Amino acid sequence: MAKGTQDFTPDPRNENILINVNGVLVPRAEAVVSVFDSGFMLGDGVWEGIRVYKGRMAFLKEHLDRLWEGAKAIAMDIGISREALIQRLEQTIAANKMDACHIRLMVTRGVRSTPYQDPRTVVTSATIVIIAEVKEPHAEVIEQGISLFTVHVRRGDPAVQDPKLNSHSKLNCITACIQANEAGANEGLMLDPHGFVATCNSTHFFIVRKGEVWTSTGDYCLGGITRSNIIRICREAGIPVFEKNFSLTQVYGAEEAFVTGTFAGVVPAPIIDGRIISEGRGPMVESLQGLYKALVERDIEQSYI
Repeated sequence: MAKGTQDFTPDPRNENILINVNGVLVPRAEAVVSVFDSGFMLGDGVWEGIRVYKGRMAFLKEHLDRLWEGAKAIAMDIGISREALIQRLEQTIAANKMDACHIRLMVTRGVRSTPYQDPRTVVTSATIVIIAEVKEPHAEVIEQGISLFTVHVRRGDPAVQDPKLNSHSKLNCITACIQANEAGANEGLMLDPHGFVATCNSTHFFIVRKGEVWTSTGDYCLGGITRSNIIRICREAGIPVFEKNFSLTQVYGAEEAFVTGTFAGVVPAPIIDGRIISEGRGPMVESLQGLYKALVERDIEQSYI
């Protein structure tokens, strides 16, 4: 199967990284959490993926805003200040001597006294793990794109499990990913409960029709940071952009399709359900890739606070 948005070439430096576990840097082989940890036991926690360019974390304010908002929504105390967490992130980057990397920041509710879902069984402060790895998306993915397959797994109703919450509980996205993989595609395209296109299992989805950029209403997907940045870029550049309901019929008739995410940025999606949407990267995607790169450059020059 062709490479996808999360694929990267293994780097031997990642075998010797130091991982930050609750403020302590430990070798990869020794980085562990308790079997009673809330994240391991129940998926009880929130997380962020953060890209580092030229030694600077991109869009860190937005990532931390989302992290704290998610923690507040599930009544979880992160346990340290925003400034202290930034220090831990910077400490991890510096200790690994990384100029460019991808960070996975994970915060769980902490260690429980017994296997049970009630948060009152938690007996420690939150578990905070920071993993920084040398990762770069494949150039062929950025240029040639990925294939998508529409899966039967729907994005959930907010009253069941709100997709706005970037939680460790990702089983619905994992089952969507499995179905897409079994169909020979890179990612699953997911519909909302009403049958409109919502998002992908690990990225956000856009189409281009007659010079306009369309994405879903956002009602049934995570508040994506790269997604928001692409909408912002379009508006700044005078490109018509709409958050709206649209169907698979409109997807199949589009001139271009693409996905967005923190790791790979803007990636074309020229094949959907076996249909050829475009021949590789189209002109709108190529333009947005350049504009996004420029936005990243501007952002990493700013203060984190």
